[in-house]
Amino acid sequence: MDSTAYIFDLLKIILPALIVAGAIYYLFQQFLEREQQRRLIEMRLEASKTTLPLRLQALERVTLLLERISPNNLLVRVNSAGLPAADYHRLLLQEIRAEVEHNLSQQLYMQPETWAAVKQAQETVVNLISTQFRSLPNPQEARGPELARRVLERLMTDEPDPTAAALQAVKREAVAMF
Repeated sequence: MDSTAYIFDLLKIILPALIVAGAIYYLFQQFLEREQQRRLIEMRLEASKTTLPLRLQALERVTLLLERISPNNLLVRVNSAGLPAADYHRLLLQEIRAEVEHNLSQQLYMQPETWAAVKQAQETVVNLISTQFRSLPNPQEARGPELARRVLERLMTDEPDPTAAALQAVKREAVAMF
């Protein structure tokens, strides 16, 4: 009987100690998890202070790219006077490629869907210009202003602005940042 009383007394001491130790362990784990989450939030906040301006700048540059390759602006900026249609066609495509190549690095700061919309806009503009060049009655003898006139007429009658959807995607991404 003496040994059962001893075990019972020992359990009275050990059991509360184990419960207190378990509670302390649980509270300490909760504290460590919260502390880790707080540090992660701080790191993300610090990173966003650096990347947010870069992302906004990338969106601004891509907006400028889309405005520059928009057929209305492109045809005004790239002079067609005195050029054969074939040379003007080549010059327009070269200008579009140069604009896109100059801004390729901006895709790092954009959502893949937004960059895909930008690439689609580029391809649509290239296709529009090439289609109108091929539809000229005699492309090798036509002049640059005739190609420009056909592209503008096509935009006014049938086609919406090929860069409009990409511009909307860029604007949606910019709004989503705030």
